[in-house]
Amino acid sequence: MADINKIGLLVIEDGRMMLVRKQGLEALILPGGKIEGSETAEDCLRREIHEELGENADVDAIAFVDDYEDVAASDDPSVHKTLKISLYQGKLIGDPQASSEIVEFVWLDAKGEISALSPIIRNKILPDLIERGLLVRH
Repeated sequence: MADINKIGLLVIEDGRMMLVRKQGLEALILPGGKIEGSETAEDCLRREIHEELGENADVDAIAFVDDYEDVAASDDPSVHKTLKISLYQGKLIGDPQASSEIVEFVWLDAKGEISALSPIIRNKILPDLIERGLLVRH
């Protein structure tokens, strides 16, 4: 059982995956977060997108992709926690802007530099997306 459970949003546009960098964390991660109260996964994603990418951003056409588990991203080498991400793919609509604890968002293609990716994206999610043909590595 994972130490941390999150819902992650996969947005792919023009063959690139959207990732965010959270304040105080070097690694690029997926937008999303933890379910609060009686939220559904879709409710959680919509709330998190509003918090992380601003009130003018929303997500549509949400569909479950898979569950992934790996080491949680941390800039503290003494922290060893596991992370489970229930990944949902959706279409980002509106005008996203980095806000709240998000300092930037970036678009990464499958052939991009992977050293800045969080362990779960680098080790589990990216290889699976390439295998499924959702991202193409040239």
